[in-house]
Amino acid sequence: MSNELSSELQKLLHNGLVIPANPTALTKALKLDERRQRALTRYYLDSGSGGLAIGVHTSQFEIRDAGLYKPVLELGREELNSFCVKNKKIIFRIAGVLGKTKQAVKEAQTAADLGYHAALLSLSALKNKTNKELIEHCKAVAGVIPIIGFYLQTSVGGGVLDTNFWREFSKIKNVIAIKMAPFDRYRTIDVIRGVAESGRANEIALYTGNDDNIVADLLSEYHIPVGNEIIKKKIVGGLLGHWAVWNKKAVDLFSSIKSAAPSDISDLLTLGIKITDSNAAFFDSRNKFRGSIAGIHEVLIRQGLLESNYTINPNEKLSSGQKEEIDRIYKIYPELNDDHFVAENLDSWLS
Repeated sequence: MSNELSSELQKLLHNGLVIPANPTALTKALKLDERRQRALTRYYLDSGSGGLAIGVHTSQFEIRDAGLYKPVLELGREELNSFCVKNKKIIFRIAGVLGKTKQAVKEAQTAADLGYHAALLSLSALKNKTNKELIEHCKAVAGVIPIIGFYLQTSVGGGVLDTNFWREFSKIKNVIAIKMAPFDRYRTIDVIRGVAESGRANEIALYTGNDDNIVADLLSEYHIPVGNEIIKKKIVGGLLGHWAVWNKKAVDLFSSIKSAAPSDISDLLTLGIKITDSNAAFFDSRNKFRGSIAGIHEVLIRQGLLESNYTINPNEKLSSGQKEEIDRIYKIYPELNDDHFVAENLDSWLS
């Protein structure tokens, strides 16, 4: 297969990466704000993120309806190319892909043509399909570009995917990773069981998308009995909307987790509770996540990275009391924000 991931990129992915989901910066007229979009990408790269996901849920799925999907990917490619050449680094490039098969294959081809390494494949448009139909859809996209499975929580449009699905999905040769974001421990285990039972456990990297359980996920190793064996799998990195904000601190956190001694685990889990509390405010968990994108925008506005809370979907806005919740988080957990880092670099990112 000519579109397989190189061994160098496979190693990078399996070693574990901080991958923020890049929001989309819009003007008041709901056009792409190129200056601030570039600033966001520069922020994540200068923070030390090892990958970037563009055109995903945090980017607003509706960018497709507004004709912004390809322009957002193109602009991301420009900034990634510039950074990688200047710093002699490889950054893992992920494009969000969704829709029914014809649309998903077309988006996958666009991403591949623009040099993205993999597609994060959302199945939210096929919630009523059988496992067999879903697998055929996934195989069609995997024929174009390496794919990362995506278990999106049901509160924001995802469907329920069982262990049988994940077992068969993991057998697809060009599946390279899975982002687990059901916000549900039971369903997270369903994914890992499926991977373990697929025969390709060593070939698939597990990434947390559970923004409500980031630290615990990254500290966990799963032992899954398969026949007479115990298959051991760790969640090696994160692909997270939460990491779209306070990203420098996320990179620092990930480094601490990777190098943690057993005596550090308790303190890290305590820190994880603070991060979960923060995510509740940013993602508006108290209102079934209705303000999740607006909450991320609110933090980026406070830091000067976004101008205002412009979203294509008029229903994507802060919920009543959500701003006050974000105020609370800023007040009680000042050690979690990276406002100083952003303030030091904002002018250069916006230039």
